[in-house]
Amino acid sequence: MGLFRRTASADTPLTGRDVLLADLDGVVYAGPGALPHAIDSLNRAAETMRLGYITNNASRTDASVAEHLTELGLHVQPDEVVTSPQAAMRLLATIVPAPATLLIVGGEGLVVEAEKAGYTVTRSAEDSPAAVVQGFAPHVAWTDLAEAAFALQLPEDEGGIPWISTNTDWTIPRERGVAPGNGTLVSAVHTAIGRLSTVAGKPETPIFEEALARFGAGNALFLGDRLDTDIMGADRAGIDSALVLTGIDRPKHVLAAPQGSRPTYILSDLRELHEPYPQTREKHGVFTVGGASVRVVDADVQILAAGDSQIDLLRAGAAAIWATGLAIYAFRVPEALYADPFHKP
Repeated sequence: MGLFRRTASADTPLTGRDVLLADLDGVVYAGPGALPHAIDSLNRAAETMRLGYITNNASRTDASVAEHLTELGLHVQPDEVVTSPQAAMRLLATIVPAPATLLIVGGEGLVVEAEKAGYTVTRSAEDSPAAVVQGFAPHVAWTDLAEAAFALQLPEDEGGIPWISTNTDWTIPRERGVAPGNGTLVSAVHTAIGRLSTVAGKPETPIFEEALARFGAGNALFLGDRLDTDIMGADRAGIDSALVLTGIDRPKHVLAAPQGSRPTYILSDLRELHEPYPQTREKHGVFTVGGASVRVVDADVQILAAGDSQIDLLRAGAAAIWATGLAIYAFRVPEALYADPFHKP
């Protein structure tokens, strides 16, 4: 983990990297607008390394995502965007090869990838689809979810058809706040039929493996805003990760992060990609980052020095709590440790 790395004081999270991979919602933008400092920071990174974008949002095509990012001030080609519908089609090809009929629940991003892969798209269970593929789109309605449920009534081990979801993110950051994500829609179908979908996107590894191969990465860093998909997925794929606090997960979630969902770096915004990342020092059970020092004594997490940087205090607190190997609910945590002055969607 980066929190415990012994690196030179001048090292930034980008030192030695050849590829920077970034999530989109909550990292680059929230809704149509760019997040503060994201565009300038990513353009600066692009001067010295390849950039690629990985998104679980299945509502748009890679071309439309690239166009949106270019309008925001980045320079992105469609093949620099790896989408969860692309991962879903690669996964499906091993189960139900094309040509076959797929019942699609979702938007243009999913339909275009299915047709590019040689599948026939339907919206009705009455067309006897060979599989159901479900992804997020703002216009998905009860009728769409009902058709999926009708097609999936029979369990797969009793001859039923496969069910693949592009992702199961519970929430999605939008310009007006946090909204329900594809996970809530997948859960609605699950409630009706009692089956679980096979997930193609983050935190599963195929989408990361595709990105690493596509961009020829030897030492990549992945940027995300969610611990349960972005950071967990990067960890499973063996990629260093940075959690940026401009999206879904907040400081209290960082402190509670379980093993396997802990980022290498914790950033308040993307400007810190280009700033020296402070070392975490441990002495006699006291964890120090910059001017902040935290320790755990029995059930109490104690702030010995708050310092002048809330992000360093969070980093020190996370290091101290994670080092115990215990879950967060075992401790009394001072509110100052998870204060949240960072940008929220």
